[in-house]
Amino acid sequence: MTVTSVGFDSAKYVDLQSQHIEERRAHIGGTLYLEMGGKLFDDFHASRVLPGFTPDNKITMLERIKDDVEFVIVINAKDLERQRMRKDLGITYEQDVLRLVDVFRERGFLVENIVLTQMTDDNSLAKSFRSRLQRLGFKVSRHRIIKGYPANPEYVVSKDGFGKNEYVETTKNVVVVTAPGSGSGKLATCLSQLYHDHQRGIPSGYAKFETFPVWNLPLDHPVNLAYEAATADLDDVNMIDHYHLAAYGEMTVNYNRDLEVFPLLAQLLREILGESPYKSPTDMGVNLVGTCISDDEVCRDAARQEVIRRYYKAAVAEHRDGLDPLESGRIAIVMGKLGIDTRYRRPVEPALQVEKKTRAPGAAIELADGRIITGKTSELLGCSSAMLLNALKALAGIDDKVHILSPDSIKPIQDLKTKHLGSRNPRLHTDEVLIALSVSAGTDERAQRALAELKNLSGCDVHTTSILGPVDEDIFRNLGVHVTSEPVYQVKKLYRKR
Repeated sequence: MTVTSVGFDSAKYVDLQSQHIEERRAHIGGTLYLEMGGKLFDDFHASRVLPGFTPDNKITMLERIKDDVEFVIVINAKDLERQRMRKDLGITYEQDVLRLVDVFRERGFLVENIVLTQMTDDNSLAKSFRSRLQRLGFKVSRHRIIKGYPANPEYVVSKDGFGKNEYVETTKNVVVVTAPGSGSGKLATCLSQLYHDHQRGIPSGYAKFETFPVWNLPLDHPVNLAYEAATADLDDVNMIDHYHLAAYGEMTVNYNRDLEVFPLLAQLLREILGESPYKSPTDMGVNLVGTCISDDEVCRDAARQEVIRRYYKAAVAEHRDGLDPLESGRIAIVMGKLGIDTRYRRPVEPALQVEKKTRAPGAAIELADGRIITGKTSELLGCSSAMLLNALKALAGIDDKVHILSPDSIKPIQDLKTKHLGSRNPRLHTDEVLIALSVSAGTDERAQRALAELKNLSGCDVHTTSILGPVDEDIFRNLGVHVTSEPVYQVKKLYRKR
């Protein structure tokens, strides 16, 4: 199976999903508060396990009903106080709120409301952020910590509970409630809005959009197990939705936290609306991703690959930070359920063989056509740089023996690094190789051809036998290459730049 195989019908998904959300809103007959977890426009996990699913599929789907949609962004005041970070982007949640606003507005959506949840009088950073947002023209609502939430429904659904929260004035029929990350208070915000709407006689309802786990795929389907691997740090577990099974006799899948909280959520809805419109957590969802899988085997294979990526990512993080192997151990159990080990990932064995043969770090990449290209460590190049050049030559049809970067062109760069910039490592990193290749492309037709193939590396899988430095990590990420590494360093050091 090649890297370019497609297993998901993106166009069908956009059509069906936007229509289904409209149908749910029409059934409510008023405002639909749609809690959206996960990433709306950079969902790379979904694009990896469902080849054909584009990272911005969900926001593209919402664009179909854009005239009826507005966004409310929720952030927990505690996350502001502790300067919580988005690890994948390296920015604070405060910064991510502004980033989300920019992205949504660039796509033509209305965004004018921000909700600060779990506010107290001691939240100085949250108060400062609120003032900043107000100066920028936002309407900022404050939601307080409610004693007994959610375990005391009668108190929560009262003037002393939700009643003390500031009401979010919205104007559209579909209000998408999203946040920089988990634990921000999206559900509580939706329920608070239902309470205030009900007090005002405004018809409204709630639904939840979570891509994973996929409710109408089997519990042990690799796509659902890949979700377990992705949330191993939270110790999430997929489970049969026994509420749905009891109500409808239909086997569906949800995850432990939604199942655990459902009785309390149903009681809160009964307190607010008089009755709960839902008999199960599955009922609350509006996700049709499972109906848009066009090639199940392609998605199964992609999900297995993702589980291995997650294992290596966890193992590297644990080694780097000196942690016990808890997360990687959980993912290893998922791999056991799938009947695979790390060598199921196709570049792993070739990279290990390079290291065994040369007694130095090795790297391997699987190209879209299934070819495996390797790279070894030399005096001039690190293994990742050598592999990158070899892959570009292979894609451009250039003989492997041809040097598209001559040793003479590399030597001045090494001198600059070691003699003037204080580097101890004379070998060229991937960024330095690409710069040198770009310079050579001005006068060398073969270098030009090789450089033109960079776009064809996107989606390819790479494995290295030692942990990458941050520069190489960034280059591969920017190229869209999926990289894993053995959890060992090439050189033992106590201090390393991140």
